[in-house]
Amino acid sequence: MTGQAAAEVAQVAMPMDDPRPGRRIRLLNSGVSARVAWVLRALSVAGPVAAWWALSAGGLVDPAFLPSPAAVWTAGTEMALSGELWSDLTASLGRIGLGFVLAVLISVPLGFTMGALPWAQALLEPMVGLLRYLPASAFIPLLIIWLGIGEASKVALLVLGVVFFNTLMTADVVRQVPRRLLEVSATLGAGRVRVASRVVFPYALPGMIDAMRVNAAAAWNFVVVAELIAATSGLGYRITRAQRFLQTDRIFAILVVIGLIGLTIDITLRLLRGRIGRWAA
Repeated sequence: MTGQAAAEVAQVAMPMDDPRPGRRIRLLNSGVSARVAWVLRALSVAGPVAAWWALSAGGLVDPAFLPSPAAVWTAGTEMALSGELWSDLTASLGRIGLGFVLAVLISVPLGFTMGALPWAQALLEPMVGLLRYLPASAFIPLLIIWLGIGEASKVALLVLGVVFFNTLMTADVVRQVPRRLLEVSATLGAGRVRVASRVVFPYALPGMIDAMRVNAAAAWNFVVVAELIAATSGLGYRITRAQRFLQTDRIFAILVVIGLIGLTIDITLRLLRGRIGRWAA
């Protein structure tokens, strides 16, 4: 290729100069200052709360369906002072913690193997992908038959709701490890086990934590269903009990508690990811 032809190809491949470069830079710049970020976070919470308060204060919705923020605060305070909230919170956290930990202990090694070994992916991914689409709640009758109505069936339901999604997400993260890293490691004489433990796992670990963040929220979604199985305590049990007596203020109070706990878990996992995965973008 002559120099003139190469120049013509380069000219065609390069985009035309933007006559308004300043505006283009502003559109592409997604960063905001720390102060603006905190203001936006505050608005994301204050906006819905203000709309909630306006609807309830204006009488646009029957309080039986949408209690006011003050009524929800009063109901939450009453449950906390009576001890109901703390006992239910402890029961739900115990179930979610045990179920989620078991799901992670199963899914991370399985997903890592599927992502690192092509034969494992071909062998396991079709079945795991199929099981992922089966609703965990559909297993409730079988879990009661197999495990009874005690804690084991509730924890097992949480495991089923999380393990398959986390397995496939972990496998996807492992497969995203750049091939050049593997080639360089092999060139330097590292064996398969060493490459897996010293290159693949550290590189994929931040992504694994992100997958856990997503699926931790899924575990909370299943706790209400799990606590329908002959439960006598737990936040899900308290919600269903309040529903029987149309105590919507208590239901809202429990939902606020679940949201705050979920946010705390998410922030904790984000901080953990930032601490142990500084090399990840």
